[in-house]
Amino acid sequence: MTDTAVAPSSAAVVAQRARHLATELPGPRSRELEAERRRHVTDGFGVTLPVFIDRAEGSLLIDVDGNRIIDFAAGIAVTSVGAANPRVAERAAAQLSRFTHTCFMVTEYSSFVEVCRWLNEHTPGDFEKRTALFSTGAEAVENAIKIARSATRRPNVLVFDEAYHGRTQLTMAMTAKENPYRITFGPLPGAVFRGPTAPAHLAPSAAGEASGAGEASGAGEADRTAAFVAQALAGVEEVLASAGPETFAAMVIEPIQGEGGFVVHAPGFLAGLRELATRHGIVLVIDEIQAGMGRTGTLFASEHDGIAGDITLSAKALGAGLPLSAVTGRAELMNAVHAGGLGGTYAGNPVACEAALAVFELLEDGALLAGARAVEKAVRARFEPLLALDGVVSVRGRGAMMAIEFGDDSGPRADLAKAASAAANAAGVLTLTCGTHGNVIRLLPPLGIEPEVLDEGLTVLEAAVREALS
Repeated sequence: MTDTAVAPSSAAVVAQRARHLATELPGPRSRELEAERRRHVTDGFGVTLPVFIDRAEGSLLIDVDGNRIIDFAAGIAVTSVGAANPRVAERAAAQLSRFTHTCFMVTEYSSFVEVCRWLNEHTPGDFEKRTALFSTGAEAVENAIKIARSATRRPNVLVFDEAYHGRTQLTMAMTAKENPYRITFGPLPGAVFRGPTAPAHLAPSAAGEASGAGEASGAGEADRTAAFVAQALAGVEEVLASAGPETFAAMVIEPIQGEGGFVVHAPGFLAGLRELATRHGIVLVIDEIQAGMGRTGTLFASEHDGIAGDITLSAKALGAGLPLSAVTGRAELMNAVHAGGLGGTYAGNPVACEAALAVFELLEDGALLAGARAVEKAVRARFEPLLALDGVVSVRGRGAMMAIEFGDDSGPRADLAKAASAAANAAGVLTLTCGTHGNVIRLLPPLGIEPEVLDEGLTVLEAAVREALS
């Protein structure tokens, strides 16, 4: 008789992957390695949870002590297709067996061109595009400014409240949060101006309409939101006028502001910026470094607002954990730079390019985009009821980029966010905090997280939030 292999049920697979704490977190082996780290690594690197990871499976991180941790961080939105995706590993390994690097500025390879082609075809904007590849998100931001300045021959850059754009000198100047990103590192480059935004969670709500108060009430709320957006846009125009709009090369904005607190802009704000940029001949740069590559349930977060940047930036999830970033923009802008003006020794490394091509394959059938939308639905169902409790002031975001904000009549409550996040981390659910005031827990699970694992992680986090509020 021939034995027949029986495939495990999905429930069995999930059970094999379930969160498991073999020790406290961090465990003894992680503590040993952490002591070694402190002997050899600068204290300038912070860490959320001092555990050392041995491997990953699905949406679980497995540390050196055998603890299985639910990953709600994804390397800060980097491992969106999972921290050990087989297709990414397959393509990267195949490239490693051929060659590791040549430098695209010295001799070329086709994977670089293939990544550029995909981005030109899929990045928002109905115009001819060109793409340049680099290594990090901050590199992409800096090169976007170089391109905008070269094309316009203007010096100034407009950024926005709550912005985060990187840790280099220029991108620190563009970033809003002082501590830990800017403090002690000045003087920072000039020619950077900051404008106001119109956060959707601070706009007049549509509560009257949602509760059935009638069309008149709903129309009134919409009018107040429009006025809120108009006021913010008027503030942006004032900043432009302060130096002269003709002096601005670029305005740079995240379609959802990440480190600033997962701030979603009120309807019409990004469209208003698009109109201002066009009117004044300013290059609109959309920083999709954290929000792009399917994170919000569409390929790019700017699709939710129906706008396209003159230049769009990609990184983080683009390379699935391998360093890769991209600047994609109008052909006439991208080609305005002289030959040799752009580049970098590691820019568009071939192994990272193969990882990106795997990411593109994984995004093709739409399943990961649907997964991101399912994450939003689950998070809202679980945490929006907590808005009735003192201490939770907002549940917001899009797709698998969701946030819970804490505060009360005294102001932002970073202590509540820190306590809830720490409790969840100790229980084996890895979460991060963010926000200008540190009072936001951000959720960034892999887009394909198993529903049962997502539910377990949210159950643990909910319990941690309720404990912090008690």
